Amino acid sequence: MKFNVSKCKVMHTRPSNNNYLYSINGQTLNEVAEHEELGITISSDLKVANHCQHACSKANRMLGLIKLTIKHKNISAMVQLYKSLVKPHLEYCSPAWNPHYSKDKAMLERVQHRFTRLFTDLRVMMYEARLKALKLRSFEERRNRADLIKVYKLMHDLLTFQCQHTFRLLLTAAQAGTPRSLSRVIATLMRDCAFSHCVLSTVGTVCLKK
Repeated sequence: MKFNVSKCKVMHTRPSNNNYLYSINGQTLNEVAEHEELGITISSDLKVANHCQHACSKANRMLGLIKLTIKHKNISAMVQLYKSLVKPHLEYCSPAWNPHYSKDKAMLERVQHRFTRLFTDLRVMMYEARLKALKLRSFEERRNRADLIKVYKLMHDLLTFQCQHTFRLLLTAAQAGTPRSLSRVIATLMRDCAFSHCVLSTVGTVCLKK
């Protein structure tokens, strides 16, 4: 397979990295601190703040377009437009980048907060009441749900990715016939915000039936 060298980049992720230069066919590859791959922005510090900013920017632009072009704001129609055109930008592949820091979570939630205030009758309500009236859930709740679905698929071999690379199954409980539980694989500080850490930190011990 031939590579387009001009499109190949190098990203150094560890603080202790020696930052070696890499080359292909004698051409030195450019170093980058940020790169978008399959719709997800990856940063050299492995934090998701930049991805959250890009996702919110796209979602806010689309929300602004809906606000300007739709004069009669029927709740049912607006919610369908919101779910179709805005939310996908904020939820795409969320298990891969579920934010760890409160500032990133708040940034994403502000987009939905802005949408719920488009309706004059709902502006006097608290944010949680507006979500209930529109039959919506907070983004954090939906991201946690997506994480649990991903864990279920991993544990039941519904994905090609091997579960043992992410979680450790506690066999003592499984052999006794009780629901199986998961323990995260021991990791370095660089992986504190990784999927395997965040999902178990959120829900504690995940129990799955055999």
